[in-house]
Amino acid sequence: MDFGITLFTSDRGPRPEKLAAHAESLGFSSFYVPEHTHIPVDREALHPTGGKELPDDRYRRTLDPWVASGAAAAVTETIRLGTAVALPVESDPIGLAKTIATVDHLSGGRVTLGVGFGWNLDELRDHGVPTGRRRTMLREYLESMRALWTEEEAEFHGEFVDFPPSWAWPKPVQQPGPRTLVGAAGTKKNFRWICRAADGWMTTPIENDAVQGIEQLREMWGEAGREGGPYTVILDGQPDPANHERWRAAGVDEVVYGTPDKSEAEVFAFVERLAGKLGLL
Repeated sequence: MDFGITLFTSDRGPRPEKLAAHAESLGFSSFYVPEHTHIPVDREALHPTGGKELPDDRYRRTLDPWVASGAAAAVTETIRLGTAVALPVESDPIGLAKTIATVDHLSGGRVTLGVGFGWNLDELRDHGVPTGRRRTMLREYLESMRALWTEEEAEFHGEFVDFPPSWAWPKPVQQPGPRTLVGAAGTKKNFRWICRAADGWMTTPIENDAVQGIEQLREMWGEAGREGGPYTVILDGQPDPANHERWRAAGVDEVVYGTPDKSEAEVFAFVERLAGKLGLL
């Protein structure tokens, strides 16, 4: 079981490339960043924690995830670079496929694509996303991007994405593209979607019983005829050796920890203490 960190990037605090390099030197296996293009001041959507108030000021200050990942790729060699989570439907899928493939190419195949359906419906509407169809839209985005990543002459014809036979390079180092994880609640509806369109599950920080969810996902994975098993990532709060042993026994692939909204020096010190608690040093 590997350990990673996630930085809620913003225009304050540590620069992502510096923290990614430091995390790599401490033995962490993955480095994740989020995505929000903007946050409408007046919105109807509730945050997943249940309130209208944002729990973190950095929601409205996030850096572009792919620019941040590209910067991190330039100063690291082994740590995986992921999104927790990206919102593909807020971009053009053809251009986004190029961006992700470029980061994967330049990093030597180290991209993990964590995606979400999008809790902030007001944000999605500003991008022209029909919120009642956002799951279908995301599935088409992923399918069309995989076509561009794998086929010499790619084409796709769907409800939201449509393009004729086309050339698109670079292809990602990872084939048939970066591992795609869905960050969402552990429900049957979400697991069915994952079994159809993704490679694994990333829990939300408020998940009550990740092990039970993973067991259910694996069962549904087999019933769907998928080979192997889903890749699983748990977003954890405080390190607990008992939980780590339970998750190892359950076959969890990664456990990821968030970093505080503090100065660069304080975040670096936090990550160093975390590495010690996890036995990485």
